[in-house]
Amino acid sequence: MNRTSNYELTIIVPVYNEEDNMCALEEKLSSYVQQASVPACILFVNDGSTDHSLERMMQICHRQPHFFYCSLKKNGGLSAAMKAGIDQVESKLLGYIDADLQTDPEDFERLLPYAHEYELVMGIRANRKDSFFKNLQSKIANGFRRMMTKDKATDTGCPLKILHTDCAKRIPFFTGMHRFLPALIMLQNGQMKEVPVRHYPRVAGVSKYHLWNRLVSPFLDCFAYRWMKKRYINYQIGDTNLSDK
Repeated sequence: MNRTSNYELTIIVPVYNEEDNMCALEEKLSSYVQQASVPACILFVNDGSTDHSLERMMQICHRQPHFFYCSLKKNGGLSAAMKAGIDQVESKLLGYIDADLQTDPEDFERLLPYAHEYELVMGIRANRKDSFFKNLQSKIANGFRRMMTKDKATDTGCPLKILHTDCAKRIPFFTGMHRFLPALIMLQNGQMKEVPVRHYPRVAGVSKYHLWNRLVSPFLDCFAYRWMKKRYINYQIGDTNLSDK
């Protein structure tokens, strides 16, 4: 057990070279946990940053009683950082938000009312503040993914999500899995709900995404998902005498 078990919601924040955003992150996230409708904490996951992100998040966690961190020894990518965070979480629910603050932590309150009924509740970026080319890439990738996975998700790239922790821990992880969360929850016969959330332009730092990891790589991953779907093992324990109670 770790300290996240004292909360109902742990918000995972993967961080890779976001030193310019750390002050704004502290302000926004600390404001949210103070007003959240459920007991909530923050878990930074440092994804092998080469700038001062780790130093700054350690300082934040020293100042903020509801903030925690873990740090990967080397950069593993967003999916690796998410898995590392999920492996550490012991609260009933876990949330996810990007460190770029293009979504607002306060919008977790838009997702929480549905979080106990649905295994995954995710945002849809309303009035998205990205370039035409970036939006076009996402539209193409989302359309192809829906055709291949039948997950019916509108915007899997929206970095604002809440999952049941026990379901998240059963997700088969691979590089790029963060784009397939609705389809991966569907493998467990779980249900997904989409809710419109606000979206903002990036104000600090630089995007870590480009044509390959926003468009080409997801195309290839769709075929990997189709292969895995046919071989996925889904089971539930009916009875056991393993408990020592």
